[in-house]
Amino acid sequence: MHSKQEKMEAFGRLLDIMDDLREGCPWDRKQTFDTLRHLTIEEVYELSDAILDKDYDRIKEEAGDVLLHLVFYGKLGEEKGKFDMADIAHHISEKLIRRHPHIYGDVKVADAEEVKRNWEKLKMKEGKKSVLEGVPRSLPALIKAMRMQEKAAGVGFDWESPEPVREKVHEEWEELQKAVQSGDKEATENEFGDLMFALINYARHIGVNPETALEHANRKFKRRFEHIERLAENQGKSLRDMNLEEMDRLWNDAKKDEK
Repeated sequence: MHSKQEKMEAFGRLLDIMDDLREGCPWDRKQTFDTLRHLTIEEVYELSDAILDKDYDRIKEEAGDVLLHLVFYGKLGEEKGKFDMADIAHHISEKLIRRHPHIYGDVKVADAEEVKRNWEKLKMKEGKKSVLEGVPRSLPALIKAMRMQEKAAGVGFDWESPEPVREKVHEEWEELQKAVQSGDKEATENEFGDLMFALINYARHIGVNPETALEHANRKFKRRFEHIERLAENQGKSLRDMNLEEMDRLWNDAKKDEK
């Protein structure tokens, strides 16, 4: 691993390259905060894929792409006379010091949960009007639900154990079935949303990240479905020409092959 000096030199090299690109590359010169925004989101998702795959070479590569975007924002801010990378680094450093009084002060904490509770209290002291204020509006709904629940739990608004959350899941399931039977589409949608919210809460209480769990399920379905497509092709058939019973047999074969 590299020394702190080597890390600082590497970051300085990246800053120099950013200056060169902004001055000499036509594409880089054209970029703005607005044009980079959607590209940054894409890079973060690519980093997320690499993390799920536990591909450390790709994590390194994709983290570098995300870092480039952060440096780019620092350069754009500098050109507008608003801020630069030093301002960004100092701002986050001061925030971390302020929100970790158990490290940089004399506050005592028992565990990570107490750290999270203190974090939310400190944010409110900084002028936040709601503990949910920091949850981005554009987050995907599943992640947003989890983050809102975590933040509410940070100030004590939470069940004490998984059991009552599990009961809430059953309650929401029954309400969904009644809505489905009634034929009321709006009520069905609302109750389905309530059930998903309760399931996300239950996942959180049993130590499961629901976004990660669902993505693993997505990948498993994709892997198995593509496998039954290959099995059908090996038999000289197309899935479109097979009935559900035949496809289900191939699905079970795919599950066996995985084991």
